[in-house]
Amino acid sequence: MSDSKPVRRKRSGKFQAEVSQVLRLVINSLYSNKEIFLRELLSNASDALEKLRFRALTENGLMGDDERLEISISADPDAGTLTLTDSGIGMTKDELIEQLGTIAHSGSRSFLERLGETADEGDKAEIIGQFGVGFYSAFLVADSVDVISHSATSDEVWMWSSEASESWTVTPLGDEHGRGTSVVLHLKEGMDSYLNDWTLRQLVKTYSEFVQFPIMMSEPAAEEGAEPSFVRINEAQALWRRAKSDISDEDYQKFFAHLDPSAGEPLAWSHFQVEGSQQFTGLLYLPETAPTGMEFAQQQSRVKLYVKRVFIMDEVEALVPAWLRFVSGVIESDDLPLNVSRELLQDSAIVRSIKGQIEKKVLDLLSKQKTNNLEGYTKLWKGCGGVIKEGIHHSWKHREKIAALALFATTFGEELSDLDSYIERMNDDQELIYYITGESPAALAKSPHVEGLIAAGHEVLLLSDPIDEWMVDALTEFKGKKLRNASAGELKLDEDGEALRAEQNDAFSTLQERISTVLGERIGSVRVSDRLTDSAVCLVVPDGAVNAHMERLLKTHGRDVPNAKRIFEINPSHPTITNLQALAERDETPEAFGDWLELLYDQALLTEGSSIADPAAFAQRMSRLLQRATQAELS
Repeated sequence: MSDSKPVRRKRSGKFQAEVSQVLRLVINSLYSNKEIFLRELLSNASDALEKLRFRALTENGLMGDDERLEISISADPDAGTLTLTDSGIGMTKDELIEQLGTIAHSGSRSFLERLGETADEGDKAEIIGQFGVGFYSAFLVADSVDVISHSATSDEVWMWSSEASESWTVTPLGDEHGRGTSVVLHLKEGMDSYLNDWTLRQLVKTYSEFVQFPIMMSEPAAEEGAEPSFVRINEAQALWRRAKSDISDEDYQKFFAHLDPSAGEPLAWSHFQVEGSQQFTGLLYLPETAPTGMEFAQQQSRVKLYVKRVFIMDEVEALVPAWLRFVSGVIESDDLPLNVSRELLQDSAIVRSIKGQIEKKVLDLLSKQKTNNLEGYTKLWKGCGGVIKEGIHHSWKHREKIAALALFATTFGEELSDLDSYIERMNDDQELIYYITGESPAALAKSPHVEGLIAAGHEVLLLSDPIDEWMVDALTEFKGKKLRNASAGELKLDEDGEALRAEQNDAFSTLQERISTVLGERIGSVRVSDRLTDSAVCLVVPDGAVNAHMERLLKTHGRDVPNAKRIFEINPSHPTITNLQALAERDETPEAFGDWLELLYDQALLTEGSSIADPAAFAQRMSRLLQRATQAELS
């Protein structure tokens, strides 16, 4: 019986026809970002190490004398090659052919068939989940790739090679390659940046910083002719994977600073693991103050999505809605339906369920801070409150919970107040929550529109955030109390005063007719007011119409909004109005009568925050009236 070893021969082969098609898709259209090739190759290397570690638990001697479990990266600018080496399980000749000569060997043909069912490449990329095409992202940056592998179960070393064309070869090598796999990328022209030490370190930091195995990178030899040394470049630990009992507050704070250096200090955090039909782990932080760029709705999410410790994306609005863009943290889940390039989340019940869990966790965290740390919460609210209130508009399911977290300036005092406190202070006969929107709380507190409400003992919310108009549109009531705009419609503060107002409308009918004649189409109607106590006049929008503040906001954003015809309200107890009524009843009114009415209209526009149509005419009118007034004083 011969003890000679079988001859190891080179073997060539062609990719399966459908695999060749997939390969072209991978290279030309599947990935939008070339740099993810490093993420995919490092993920494969980590999987190989994990397989070895797992099998070694039950297969004695599988690791031999080499118990290292690590990945190394080395660049050779002269040769134009980038090499990634792992000391993992390795592949035999047959495994190289099976795993690299086919794409998703268990279903590559069905993969192509499913791709053919959709109309465009965008849809094609999204219909599949995990088809094992990550290795082929190497061809995004490489003309040819060599895979040299030494299986932990074999003494043989084989090299698989391909130029991403129709064929590949498998060649036997000597036994100088240690256990594991080396992927050698012969980079395309123009891809030299991936040989740069700084670029490679940044890519590892972005995508693979939390990979559980050491990622080593070569450094230039200290002396000519000496072997290069390797240093670990992924020092960070996946803190979210550790037990909470093993993590100190200082650990959490340091991780926050590492995760989001621009966000300042953390106010609080929630570290959780959700089990059941959807399993995922999360670590979410609230900042003490508003993070940079948070005010912009297009700001990308500060929550990063990981799968098996590998960074996938941070634009994860499917999981973390835009109104939580002030929240930083990490979500890790192996159950998420990613597209084949792992660059998009596919909409699914799983995604929606996890999104709901994340919203609930953040709401609970905010509520806890509001209850137990009001000073810190108020500081957070002043910076991020406008963004949180977006949730009232966008998160229909949680709008009342979010509204309960909101803090508002009110006419009650200088401190911000929540809606629950507002309701506690309401008069027994008050059924409405009154608010007014405008440029600033200070200006709103002095608005003519709130005079009657304050006089009647009613508190008014002073809403000055741009989002407030959309917020009250979504939050029409809170705990059974309807919200009511103080600058719209009739307030009817005194139901018993209906008869009195009818009498006053009759008594001031002559003045109302003159006002309608002078102001014409600029107003809708004139009526006696029940909301004014100190001011002479104000402009009120009819119920259901766009109020003045909203009108200004829409115009600022380029919207063509027709001016709503306001109702011109007059204060029957104000001396100016009673004097004008007396003058209107004369057979011949003074020459300045029209100027006085125009001045009152301009005054009403200014107090509601609107601009005057003709500032020059306003100035001339004021000059004429001042001249007459000073002459009257001298006579």
